[in-house]
Amino acid sequence: MKLIGSLTSPYVRKVRVLLLEKQLPFEFIVDSPWESSTHVPDFNPLGKVPALVTDEGETLFDSNILSEYVELLSTKSGAGPHLLPTDRLAALQVRQLVMLADGICDAGINIFLEGRRPADKQYADWVDRQQGKIARGLDALERRAGATPWLGGTDMNLADIATGCMLLWLDLRLSDLDWRDGHPALTSLVEKLVARPSFQQTVPPL
Repeated sequence: MKLIGSLTSPYVRKVRVLLLEKQLPFEFIVDSPWESSTHVPDFNPLGKVPALVTDEGETLFDSNILSEYVELLSTKSGAGPHLLPTDRLAALQVRQLVMLADGICDAGINIFLEGRRPADKQYADWVDRQQGKIARGLDALERRAGATPWLGGTDMNLADIATGCMLLWLDLRLSDLDWRDGHPALTSLVEKLVARPSFQQTVPPL
């Protein structure tokens, strides 16, 4: 398999961590869609990462599609732990938490990109709206993180990986947000995750 993506994308990191946790071999091809020389549109017509080329030569894109594919692949091969519950309702609940973490990432990226515009061109109301999404999303995840050892249960799952990648991306790109303030359960979750080899091997460059 070949995984195409940037070193700093939280969505790419989510898939990289998942593949490492599953101990599935893959080649990581670094390619940023923001570079003029990018080949990302050759793999995803939307020009977004991550994208994945399977061993059969099929191209897939979107981090959640890739996560589903990796889970299916590992189930067939018996590789690695289950990171989505086999119970369909429990799996749906985990997927919703993943979407919540991804939505926080989306809002954070909107803020990050807005901040790169000239100050007189920035839209304050738009930034406030995104900050509200982040605040509400973090509070919702905090409630879930405080209820069980891992998000949604007693074992680590895809929601934990997505949330950890999101929170660590906030550290990288929106460090002044200070998400740890008022979120002790999420802080504890990240501390557990960063101790894992899969997270240590995917630390983005500063």
